[in-house]
Amino acid sequence: MTLDTSPLRPLGRTRLYEDLVERLGEFVVRTNLEVGERFPPERELASRLQVSRASLRQALAVLEAQGFIEVRHGGGVFLRRSRGFGGVLHKLVERRARLPEVLEARELLEVRLAELAAIRRSSDDLAAMRAALVAMEAEIASAGLGIDGDAAFHHAVHRAGNNKVLEHVIDGLADAIHETRLESLTEPNRPRNSLQAHRRILEAIEAQEASAAADAMRAHLRQVADVALLRWEPPVEDASPP
Repeated sequence: MTLDTSPLRPLGRTRLYEDLVERLGEFVVRTNLEVGERFPPERELASRLQVSRASLRQALAVLEAQGFIEVRHGGGVFLRRSRGFGGVLHKLVERRARLPEVLEARELLEVRLAELAAIRRSSDDLAAMRAALVAMEAEIASAGLGIDGDAAFHHAVHRAGNNKVLEHVIDGLADAIHETRLESLTEPNRPRNSLQAHRRILEAIEAQEASAAADAMRAHLRQVADVALLRWEPPVEDASPP
């Protein structure tokens, strides 16, 4: 099959990284590139777009941070996810700036709620947590990320804490928390690691070990905070010629 490379036409110099990301997104759509398929070689991409390879690599770093591509050193660039490919760079930068505060708030609130849950949980609360983990495991087994089960588990822990004020505050952060959940669960191997972390939290809550529940929740949320987006540094515009 001959690829349609017309989207890989040269770019202007304004907003170069955003333009590169958007142009690569157009290429994915126009060529119907499938998840797991390889992009043209880096040298060819840079030549067709008439940009330096350094500029191209920074645009690829943006896309890798978003979870859209996988860069295999010595192996090429492969499509990892196509939906929403090529989002505008400034939105990525805004999300990167907001994530640390949301993650900090999650740790402050959810560690305390896990501790309270270990003290106050009812048999119905435990049943809800177990059901959420069953759902999460089923989602992962079906090649999903386990997002719904993950959310249900945390909600069950919040309810078990039986503190309406804390629960109200964390419910107000629902959209922001969902964003952190998506960032975390799209990390390689993260869904199963998160499932195991949830099981450790549940074990401590079942045993009514408040300190252990708090420690398990804290460790889990610090894993949630370890995402490519926060390891990535926004690119500085490259003014060098192609």
